[in-house]
Amino acid sequence: MNQVDNYQQFTPEMLEQLPRGAFLSVRAGDKINTMTIGWGAVGNIWFKPVLMVMVRYTRYTYELMEKATEFSVCVPLDNSFKKELGVAGTKSGRDMDKFQELNLTIGQGQATSAPVIDGCGLVFECRTVFRQSMNPEYLDPAIKEKYYADDNYHVLYFGEIVACYKNN
Repeated sequence: MNQVDNYQQFTPEMLEQLPRGAFLSVRAGDKINTMTIGWGAVGNIWFKPVLMVMVRYTRYTYELMEKATEFSVCVPLDNSFKKELGVAGTKSGRDMDKFQELNLTIGQGQATSAPVIDGCGLVFECRTVFRQSMNPEYLDPAIKEKYYADDNYHVLYFGEIVACYKNN
């Protein structure tokens, strides 16, 4: 089994944890950042295993994702990163080095140059294959009212899963 074949094995654990938070990490040149995500999707598109993540235009991570071609999603499999997820989801990488401030150890990915969080639990390394800005005209009005009343929409990033493994 190669490092991608097992993504379906880990998908249930990822989807169970995702609403409680996971780390989306990215490197663009010499800049890195991580942020907390709670939404995403895993599937098979273009005969590839794909992980879709969403990043709002206002996030520092958006600036890096637009320059990068790879990202990682690190999924804690226990409560040991609860505090870090809380901070990473409320503070901006423009104002602080989250890895340093949260004492997160940056690990070397197996297949990408995207930062991974050592000891986090479950890692998905991805290569961006498609990005799409949300078009508010096509959004269900109830979702628009509940999540986008301030018109702060997301860009959807589709990443081919090139590696998936546990690193705890």
